[in-house]
Amino acid sequence: LIIAAGTGEFEAGISKDGQTREHALLAYTLGVKQLIVAINKMDTTKWSEDRFKEIVKETSNFIKKVGFNPKSVPFVPISGFNGDNMIDNSPNCPWYKGWDKETKLGKTSGKTLLEAIDAIEPPSRPSDKPLRLP
Repeated sequence: LIIAAGTGEFEAGISKDGQTREHALLAYTLGVKQLIVAINKMDTTKWSEDRFKEIVKETSNFIKKVGFNPKSVPFVPISGFNGDNMIDNSPNCPWYKGWDKETKLGKTSGKTLLEAIDAIEPPSRPSDKPLRLP
């Protein structure tokens, strides 16, 4: 789930009819079990720690209502334009200590979006069972 951190952009997305709400609800309804929240455009907020925490708090409350467990969702501040925190750790946000994710298989932690993607657990596929078609 990509969320824009810009002033007004986040508020528009998380509002009653916002796309952020719609996309989170759609993902859960379609059976998505694992979620990563990338908070984009952090460069436009001058990498504000307060803005990041505000977005994490509001988004956590919402995704909990939808059905996701916020403790199993990594929140990563990124700048897609500059490539910050996408593959390598960014020096622009020294306050960011990384994300932690708790699942049934244990705890995982990391700092970048790539590490969060790598931490996704593949679903179990019962390939030894007979073929099922809907």
